[in-house]
Amino acid sequence: MIRFGDIEAAAGRIRGHVRRTPLVRADQLLQAPAAAAAPLWLKLECLQVTGSFKARGATNRLLAADPATLARGIVTASGGNHGLAVARAGHLARVKTTVFLPGNASPAKRAKLAGWGAEIRIEGTVWDESDRAARAFAEATGAVYFHPFADPEVVAGQGTVALEIAAELPEASLFLIAIGGGGLAAGMATAIRALHPKARIVGIEPVGSPTLRASLDAGQVVTLDAVTTAVPTMACGRTDPRIFDIIRDTVDEVVLIEDRDMERAARWLWFELGLAADLSGAASVAALQSGRVVPREDDVVCGLVCGAGPDGLAA
Repeated sequence: MIRFGDIEAAAGRIRGHVRRTPLVRADQLLQAPAAAAAPLWLKLECLQVTGSFKARGATNRLLAADPATLARGIVTASGGNHGLAVARAGHLARVKTTVFLPGNASPAKRAKLAGWGAEIRIEGTVWDESDRAARAFAEATGAVYFHPFADPEVVAGQGTVALEIAAELPEASLFLIAIGGGGLAAGMATAIRALHPKARIVGIEPVGSPTLRASLDAGQVVTLDAVTTAVPTMACGRTDPRIFDIIRDTVDEVVLIEDRDMERAARWLWFELGLAADLSGAASVAALQSGRVVPREDDVVCGLVCGAGPDGLAA
């Protein structure tokens, strides 16, 4: 699907259009059970333009496209963060953007989408249902569909996160990456394996949406019978076969965490670090706090705070 060179090309393409987000040291604050003596660094993609790493992939997809193909507009389906990134891309290109959302998308994300000038359509209760509606819209109107994870340019753009981490924290040995459809994990893992072949990479999914975990256990892509997580940005009933292949070959383990673990971690990020993270953005901290990931004593841990939101401010 992608090679390391595609990620390097994406980095050059999106430079100046997205932020180089900060890395902060956080293990001095983390409460047990967690990282023990291992240093913990957090990559703050919650401070990215539009509030998440998704801006990288959507911007790369936009800039790699023939401008003439965009004349009929852009359409996507999203749990929120990718939709915001695509809405911004449409704003930059000055073309109509339509975003299909599931009914569980947060009111805050809907308001931000409207602020970027996107047309919002609510379809279904989970992302997969919104995706089908968005594809039908693209076929009927000729709008270009920006897939949130099953698109090489999007995946390459997401992989640029790992290039920045490698440049600033070359000693990182354990990477924690939230998984919805798997595009972020696939892009980052491709870059990490090229730069740090011995690093340990752990993907994190909700118990109520174990898309990659179930597929890995089955040895092939499977469709979940039900998606029960309340985290819309991590709710996906089926991944793409190409994403599955990359994650199978590059990610060491996929662990499952409860929604309540992410809620607790989001509150911790707010009260301890002043970071307004959405629940997917809190997943890496949740995996540590819950004990689902236990670093080795000599590890240097890098977790991704991949998205912004008000979830941690509620309590």
